[in-house]
Amino acid sequence: MYIGIDLGGTNIAAGLVSDKGEIILKDSVPTNSERPTGEIVKDMAELALKLIKEAGYTPSDIDGVGIGCPGTIDFEKGEVVYSNNIRMEHYPLAVEFRKHLDLPVRVDNDANCAAMGEYIVNGDNAGSFLFITLGTGVGGGLVLNGKVYRGFNGAAAEPGHITLVSGGEPCTCGKCGCWESYASVTALIRDTKRAMDKAPESLMHSIAAEEGKVSGKTAFAAAKRGDKAAKAVVDQYIRYIADGIVSCENFIQPEITAIGGGISREGDYILDPVREYVGKTGFNKFMPKGRIVTAKLFNDAGIVGAAAIANEK
Repeated sequence: MYIGIDLGGTNIAAGLVSDKGEIILKDSVPTNSERPTGEIVKDMAELALKLIKEAGYTPSDIDGVGIGCPGTIDFEKGEVVYSNNIRMEHYPLAVEFRKHLDLPVRVDNDANCAAMGEYIVNGDNAGSFLFITLGTGVGGGLVLNGKVYRGFNGAAAEPGHITLVSGGEPCTCGKCGCWESYASVTALIRDTKRAMDKAPESLMHSIAAEEGKVSGKTAFAAAKRGDKAAKAVVDQYIRYIADGIVSCENFIQPEITAIGGGISREGDYILDPVREYVGKTGFNKFMPKGRIVTAKLFNDAGIVGAAAIANEK
């Protein structure tokens, strides 16, 4: 058994996971990311120990701990080289964690962990599996022959920062025109607000009022009710998603591409036009196509994947 920890900006989620990827028990606590990092690490360890005890085990029954953390990670050292969401720079996360719970610890990028988690339940033993998550940003991970591909420096598989529009919308990475600047939920909300400003009669206004805010669901809900302005937002957003996937598939040709993040809950409403567009515009029109599927684990992907990373041979 393993402990998988998904360290997020809002919550620390953790689970006791079997070697088959089954979550036996899980729980979460607030991250409170503005406080000292040492306090966050202590809470992570205490949450892990709580799960172990509640399941009727002791630390000696646990084979290892995997931690998924946002940012650039030195996998070999268990060090967070840099993280913006939770302020860390050259922070020895594995070493610090073991001061509170002395078990073998591995640390990896949170998107890598989520990719591995999805691969376990959604990968069908594919030799190449690409995971794209559409959320606050656009993240991803690549699993080749059952192992996360990290690149020579641990920073591989950042699909959100391929350039979609040269000199386009500004991105948090400092560039302009990144795929993330168009296909993230943050970008969708921005474009929804712009459309609402131009269409005061749109249903998006009443839907946003009911929700109490403009969200990633606003344009989709209005489009499904026949609102033309909302449909234009949704159609363009889906096109942005598809254009980025075409670029990824042209380069990698993965057997399976899984789309995750909250917006993926729209299911075939998004995936059907994405599949059609990718099928028509992908460079390789004469060879078998990879499958594009919806993620299955959603918020549990990071937990399951982190536990698998702890067990990586």
